[in-house]
This record gives sequence, structure tokens and C-alpha cells, in this order.
Amino acid sequence: MTEEKESLAGRQWLVDKVDNSIKEGQTAIPAIENGICQRCGSSCWVRLPSGFLYCRACVGLGRLDEGKLLVRQAAGSHYPARAGMTWTGQLQERQEGVSRFLLEKFAAKEDCLVEAVTGAGKTEMIFPLLAEAFSCGCRVAIATPRIDVVNELYPRLVAAFGEVEIGKYHGREEKEAANEQLVICTTHQLLKYYQAFDLLIIDEIDSFPYAGNPQLHFAAGNAVKKTGSQVFLTATPPEDLLKAARQGKLAIVRLNRRFHCYPLPVPRLDLYVKPFLTKGRLHPKLARRIKMAAKSGHPLLVFLPRIAQMPQYFAAVKRLLPDLRLATVYAQDPDRLEKVEKFRKGDLDLLLTTTILERGVTFKHVWVIIVAADDEIYSAASMVQIAGRVGRDKQDPDGLVLFCYRRYSRQIRSAVKQIKEMNRG
Repeated sequence: MTEEKESLAGRQWLVDKVDNSIKEGQTAIPAIENGICQRCGSSCWVRLPSGFLYCRACVGLGRLDEGKLLVRQAAGSHYPARAGMTWTGQLQERQEGVSRFLLEKFAAKEDCLVEAVTGAGKTEMIFPLLAEAFSCGCRVAIATPRIDVVNELYPRLVAAFGEVEIGKYHGREEKEAANEQLVICTTHQLLKYYQAFDLLIIDEIDSFPYAGNPQLHFAAGNAVKKTGSQVFLTATPPEDLLKAARQGKLAIVRLNRRFHCYPLPVPRLDLYVKPFLTKGRLHPKLARRIKMAAKSGHPLLVFLPRIAQMPQYFAAVKRLLPDLRLATVYAQDPDRLEKVEKFRKGDLDLLLTTTILERGVTFKHVWVIIVAADDEIYSAASMVQIAGRVGRDKQDPDGLVLFCYRRYSRQIRSAVKQIKEMNRG
């Protein structure tokens, strides 16, 4: 197979018409057939002045018109059979149990769900599974809804599998397609693949934008070979997967302890009668909490429900603590990746953030405060995930998780209940 064809193995792309560009091993199908987009499975289409339809659901990957063709390159099967694992760490007994479960289901080509508390070591638990897949010459993808999680996973996997070619793909880093044996990508990138992977692992399965998105679920199913299997990872599984597990349609394994065996930090609750921010000044109670956290020396994540609130909170915190190194970050922030990395390295003391950092990222010794935890934007699952940022280091297994609210909501009550139940195990 030529280098060009190898780079396109298991991928799909749009062309205007069948011509000499269609080569051996490639097939071309109508991009829209019977009103259904063949790339994302959507019927969410718009009619152009020309009379043709185009798919609105996946237009971010290039406009898919009714008159175009979707070309698919057959997946390769030439990867060397090697373990390739250079990780020398050890799994604990509970983690080994999960790892054995994954190996059994992979051998049986069964899909499965891993429900493990935040900080349980899900990434390390899949290392033996990856090693087994590579030893069989399989191609693997690890997909996650969040760019930040892709960027965090990539160096860890490169360090753990130094003998395996690994690719990283997301919308903030444009690169030419290659044929790496391990692909780490956002779930949107799966729309570019067709029956490419023997094993697809989806991390943070319940996270936006993957959760509740039929187009991305369709893409995930399309990206796996017919003989392949999927593994779903999360601390807060969605109800549809739990229902499938209860009905015996999906294998499930649970781990209710962190790798260091300490309990999850239980959130402290702060009731506020007056607004959190008035005339550019923080509520005195919130100001005291932030001062206390700053004095402790712990890096602090402060979650806000709205991007529009960030400038006012930034100014208020700066007025309160002029010497504090702080920044704001949100999903479309052009400097998002750089700010997150600065916070990780300790070059920032406080980061005002949206739920974009609710999950999948690890910061040493971090504390968290949720402002307006009763806001509708926070689900119980998202608050559990936010709380899970704290206490992940075995040398620092506790820390501040603070929910600030004006109304004790059902979601707050549910989040606290779930954390306490996880600790009871």
C-alpha cells in the first residue's frame, strides 16, 4: 500500500464526482441518500437554491451536498503485532479487576461500560487492554468530547506506549491525516472515519457535546469495524447506558474507589441570600472563601455559569487580591489551551472557568468553588465531575469543594448524595 493510501486508510471524505481520483480500495456512495446524510446519519437538511439538499448537522466538516459523493478508503491491517507498552507502573487490586474485565470483553468482542469514580485511574486501567490490542496488530482510537482531555491524554499515552505510533486530532490543531495505530481525538473527528478501528474507547461518554448527540453516536458506530468493539468510560454514566446494562445488553464493571483508596471530598454548601456580585464587589462571604483558598497556596478553579459574567468577576477578584495571578477561560477562548497549561504548570493562581473544565483534566492540589451552583446549567453529573477535580493526589487526598447557591436545588442535593454513596461503596 502506498504512503498516500495508508494515510487515508479507514477514512472518508467528500468529492464532487467520480473521476480518476477514485483509486483501488476506495468506494464512492451518494453523500445524501433518501434524505439521510451518510456521514452523520442526520435528516437535518436544508434545500439550496440549486434544488440540492445539504446536511446542516455536520456542516462544520465541510458542506455535504446531495450532489456530492462520500469516498471511503478501506482500512489497513498491516500493523505489527507488538505490545509496545513502556509503562512500568502497577495497578492496584481493584484496578486489576477492571483491567481483567476489559481484556475478557475484548477477547469476546463485546461492548462494555466502565463506571469508575473520578480519580480511579481509568486511563491506567486501559493500558493492559491497549497492549493486548497492539499485540494482535489492532488499530485503536481513544475519543473524548473535550479538546482539553485529548491534550491531557496524548502525552500520557506517548509515555506509556513509546513503541507505538500515536496521532492526535482535534479542531484546534490542523494536521494531515496519517495512519497511526493509536488515534487520540475528539468525538467530532470520528465523522472522518469509516470502519477504521478494531477497538474504540470513548472517555467521558456523558459529556457535552457527545451526550445526547445522535450524529456523534452514529459517527462512533461507523468508525468501528464490524468485527470491532467499544469501551465506554465515565464516572457518571447516562441513563441509556445504565438501562442497557440492566437489560443485559451491555457489560458493565464498577469501581467506587480512587486509586489511592481515600474517599471523594464531600462538597461544603454555602447559602447566599444576597447576590454573589453587586456593583463590582464580591459578596463578603464569597470574598472570604476566595481569600482563604488563595492564602492556602492551593490553585483554585472558580466555576461560573455564564461567559458574560467573567469580566465582572475577573475585575472583582483582581480588586480583592491585586497580586493574584488569574485568568478566565471558556470553550471558544482563542488562548484556552495556553491558559490551561499555564494553570497546570502553576503560573496561574486562579482560573475563572465555565463547565469546559468540569471533567477529564487533572491539576495537582487544586480546590474548586462553584458560583451559583443552583443555576440550570449545572446538572448533578457535572457537579460530581467538578468535585472530582479535587483530592486526586495520594499525598493530598482532600481539599475544598464548595457549592455556593441561593436555592438548594434538586441537582445540588443529588450531586452530594451521589458522592456520599460512592464513598460508602
